[in-house]
Amino acid sequence: MFGKFKAGDYYPVNIGDLFASDKYQVVRKDHDYVTLKIFTRNYTETSRDEFRTYEVLSKANPSHPGHRHVRTALDMFSIDRPEGEHQCIVQRPMWDSWKDLLLRNPSGRFSDALLKGGLQHLLLALDYMHSECKLVHTDIKADNILHAIADQGILNTFVKEELETPSPRKCADGSPVYMGDVKRNHDAQPNVYRSPEVMIQAPWSYPADIWNVGAMIWDVFQGGHLFYGQDPTGKGYTTRAHLAEVIGLLGPPPLDLLERGIRSKEFFSEAGQWIAEVPIPQGNSLDNAEHFLAGRNKAMFLNFVKGMLAWRPEDRKTAAELLKDPWLTTWEISD
Repeated sequence: MFGKFKAGDYYPVNIGDLFASDKYQVVRKDHDYVTLKIFTRNYTETSRDEFRTYEVLSKANPSHPGHRHVRTALDMFSIDRPEGEHQCIVQRPMWDSWKDLLLRNPSGRFSDALLKGGLQHLLLALDYMHSECKLVHTDIKADNILHAIADQGILNTFVKEELETPSPRKCADGSPVYMGDVKRNHDAQPNVYRSPEVMIQAPWSYPADIWNVGAMIWDVFQGGHLFYGQDPTGKGYTTRAHLAEVIGLLGPPPLDLLERGIRSKEFFSEAGQWIAEVPIPQGNSLDNAEHFLAGRNKAMFLNFVKGMLAWRPEDRKTAAELLKDPWLTTWEISD
């Protein structure tokens, strides 16, 4: 992060600074609280994409039930300086992330009820992004899912401490969000959550997010990744190791999917046989990968997950369909 720092590109934010004709002040005490993100002076294409994304989110359908679960921009403005212009985004402050909840939980995992409640909100947000905004998120992970602050009063103590002893200012990177109606085949997503079509560089869109959610569930519900992708040679994460794990869990991929991928020939023969020099794990299954449920509850959960973890993008359920799944909508499941 700091290797990218260049003096003069960042705006020097100080406690008490005023912005947008005195409309916003850094940690002001007697008004509603907001957060202010200030882009670097020569902000990158990724930052421009983020700016455009918030414009799309701001103009989408506010009556959609997922709208309230997506963080939007309250305001956008620019700061003019002699060295150049800084674009700014104003947003509601947020509370802990899913990752924070995991770290505070002695069990290191979500309960059934917490997972279901969280997934309902997450899938509503994704349905809003996919159906109304036509956006693919591509970076869904526990530390990116934040909780809203129900009681703004809890910020008073934080503001008081910031005014008295300011904490260091923070630099943040914005992960790209893509228009979903345009099929792409470049690399995307966090390594362990990459969908099959992303790994083989086949065209991808909204279903890549659905796979991402299915894989991420293991982090918060099972206490570890579903896929690790660690190459046996010690190279760290590799696509071939990740694909081998997926094959070990789901079986071989459909040939018609492989035919779409630019990189398929690196890992598969024309007949769809695995040719990469990484062994396919044996004895794995989704059933074996789930450790905390039993009976009908487990069967319903695995059926829910299978709606997300399918080789073909078109075989995965949409966020709207997943919201109607019996496991997600049934709070108490008995055998």
